[in-house]
This record gives sequence, structure tokens and C-alpha cells, in this order.
Amino acid sequence: MENLDVMVLRTLRDWRAAGKRALLATVVRTWGSSPRPIGSIMALAEDGAVVGSVSGGCIEDDLIYRHTQAYSGKEPGHQIPSGPPSFVKYGVTADEAHRFGLPCGGTLELLLEYDPDAASLEQLVQSLEAGRLMRRTVRLADGATTLDEAQAPEELRIAGGVLANTFGPEYRMLLIGAGQLTEYLATMALFSGFAVTVCDPREEYRGAWSVPGARVVSEMPDDVVLAFRPDRRSSVIALTHDPKLDDLALLEALKTEAFYVGAIGSRRNNEARHQRLVEHFALTAADLQRLRGPIGVYIGSKTPAEIAVSIMAEVLAVKNGVTLPRDMEVAQAKNLRAVQANDAGDLVCGVAATR
Repeated sequence: MENLDVMVLRTLRDWRAAGKRALLATVVRTWGSSPRPIGSIMALAEDGAVVGSVSGGCIEDDLIYRHTQAYSGKEPGHQIPSGPPSFVKYGVTADEAHRFGLPCGGTLELLLEYDPDAASLEQLVQSLEAGRLMRRTVRLADGATTLDEAQAPEELRIAGGVLANTFGPEYRMLLIGAGQLTEYLATMALFSGFAVTVCDPREEYRGAWSVPGARVVSEMPDDVVLAFRPDRRSSVIALTHDPKLDDLALLEALKTEAFYVGAIGSRRNNEARHQRLVEHFALTAADLQRLRGPIGVYIGSKTPAEIAVSIMAEVLAVKNGVTLPRDMEVAQAKNLRAVQANDAGDLVCGVAATR
């Protein structure tokens, strides 16, 4: 499932813990084209606040109208009901598909759960934040829920009067160094759905940190990586340019299942880093195959903001299983440009010599 789901569940938990009435909508079936896949969720509070998505927006608008204090002239809208979960279909006819903005022939069915249990939501969110893959089952007769840890991602299913939906732990990013580049990258990671932790034992850098939503810690990087316990939904990126800090983090991160481990630096710095890790920490060439650097995709970036865009693009590509062309790698692109520049210089010299 997407990381947006963790945000939806976290927000829904907070609403219910505060005593607000709310519903959870889950896409359970689709026919034809559909703007959102099966298993997608959104939450709606009694005041009309919405988080998550089950369509391009029109179905959300209809749910808001139907289940909050919307008014059409003098006729009051419906309230969020009580009772067991219910199913609702959208886009059954061509007119409805057009009205709700569904693709041609698109139809989807939602399960609406009314006032989900706050304690169960709290347990689910805590488990996801701890990096566990969780299966949430809902008994359709009365809405009772159970939670258990799953061993592998599973498709949503409905059988025997029970709906089961699997939620994966949120993606996490650990950034070493609290400088300006880290601020830009942390901001992009947060709005991309990552939970962000920033590690910097240097007080002068931590004191200037200004990105809300990112957790900042002051321990040494190797200890932080060990406590972070990177898994297959984790990325670790070293950004200090200080080998005493970056190397410690990378050494521990390369021992984990983190899907992305990388460090900032030029091609020369990257070669020097590899040499240090081999000579001082006895890492092998095989160990270093997972270490990315220079990190990012080549977009000609010069400023910290552009470099952060470059890095975030590569992280997302790796996360999504997209293999980028080699000429988009920073090192490869710069080598190619150097060759082209030399060729152009040779051509100019050759022309000049004939004149």
C-alpha cells in the first residue's frame, strides 16, 4: 500500500481520539478503468475534513455532502450514520460515471466504516510506525476489527463476511547532517510520504534546523543507524561531506536491507570514500555495490534546492523499481560531457590548424 495510507490512518486515529465522528472509505471493487486502485482509503470527519483519496475528487465531494452538514436550499444533508459498515457503488451508469469524473466505463465500490475504534487505530498506527506489515480485518456484520502481523503484502480480499486489507509500514528516510541541502531534501521527502529522521551530532547545525515534521537526533551516526534499524522501506543518505560522520553511517547502513544507501560528493570524493571503506573498514567491492554515489540524477543541478530534487528523483525511482538510463547517472553524464567537451576542443584545434 502507499505511504499515504499511513497518513490517513494516523489522521483518522487523531480524529477519533479527540471524540470526532468519522468514517473510513475503502475501494473494494472496480470495474473497467478506475482512478484509484483497490485497497485505496480515505477518511472523512464530521466537519467535512478529508484525508486520502478514492477518486479524482468528485466522489469525495459526494461523500462530504452525504455525510456532513451540507445543505441544499432548506433540506439538510445526511449525518455520518452509526451501525455496521455499508457498501456504496459509484459510476454504475454512463451518466454517473460522467457526473463523478470516472473514466469511460469506470465503476467502483466502496466500503464505508462508521466511527472506527480509536484504540484499534492507535495499535495499527503504532505497528506501522515501528516498521511492521499489518493485516487489518473488518467483520462486515458489526464492524469489529482485528489486527495481526502479515508476512508479505497481500491484495485486499472479502470472504466469509470479513474484509482483509494489508498495510505496509511507511517509507522512512534517515539523513546524516542538518545543513541546507538536508532541509530541502527532508521537505521533499515529507511531502512524498516519507517519515524523516535527521541525525547531526553538531549542535551548531541542529540549532538552525527549521523543517517541521522531521525528527532530529544528536547521537553519533553509527548509533543512530543501528537504532533506526533500516528495512526494505528505508533509505539512508549521508550529506555532511565529513568522512568522520558519513562513513560511520554508511558502514552500518550497508549491513541492512535499506533500499537506498548513498552519500553526497563528487566523483573524486566518491572514489576516495570507497578506498577508505575498503582500507579502514575491510569492506569488499561486493559490499560497496549497494553504495550510491555521486547520488542523484543528472539535471545539471547547482543549487542546494536543485541537488535535492535530483536526489529525491533517484530515491523515488529506486523505490518504485524504475531503472534509469545510465546517461542519467551523475558520474556517467559528467564523464560523457567531459568527453564531448574534449572532442569539441580537438575539433576546434583541428579547424584552426588548417587555416
